Amino acid sequence: MTKEIRRSDPRDGDGDLSDPQRRCIATGQIRDKDSLLRFAVSPDGLLVFDIDRKLPGRGIWITPDAKAVELAVKKRLFARSAKQAVTVPEDLVGLIDRALSRQCLALLGLARKGGMVTTGFAKVEKALQSGKAALLVEAVDGSEDGRRKLLRIAGSLPRIDQFTIAELSQALGRENVVHACLAKGAMATRIMTAASRLAQFRGRMETNTEVPE
Repeated sequence: MTKEIRRSDPRDGDGDLSDPQRRCIATGQIRDKDSLLRFAVSPDGLLVFDIDRKLPGRGIWITPDAKAVELAVKKRLFARSAKQAVTVPEDLVGLIDRALSRQCLALLGLARKGGMVTTGFAKVEKALQSGKAALLVEAVDGSEDGRRKLLRIAGSLPRIDQFTIAELSQALGRENVVHACLAKGAMATRIMTAASRLAQFRGRMETNTEVPE
């Protein structure tokens, strides 16, 4: 749920750290911090995308949408929010997109090391049929026939289909990864959250992001 707020609302920036909501500088709406992107300004005035939300200083928050970022750059909203001169990196939209992508792929790699990832058509099919899978991962450039069959079995199970075979193979340390799935657990939810943020930034709407426990 979002709502308009007054310009003096304390949720502008990081004034009240106990408040779980922040104001998007582009839309003027209040949203949960977890659904926003955070930026900080370095001591030399450079705008930094704080993907982990850990950098010190006053935060600048924006909806994870490329158009919102472009609007903020065009109208110099980052400087207005920071109340100082701010140097915005070139191709900020591309920088954010790559960072969000790397974050999601890195989480997939951690899940693989933790034994939570199953790869290969037959093994993924079995995991889906047994109800042990919480999240389906499909390479965007994989075989349409294979993808359609697994999607039918997965039903309403949330899925990620934003990465290529090469990207998934590198992240998971396997060759030719086209199909994968995640076991139920907190990591699956964390990965789906990261993937949904990337999808939203790219202008895609995820129909189902609720990962079964």
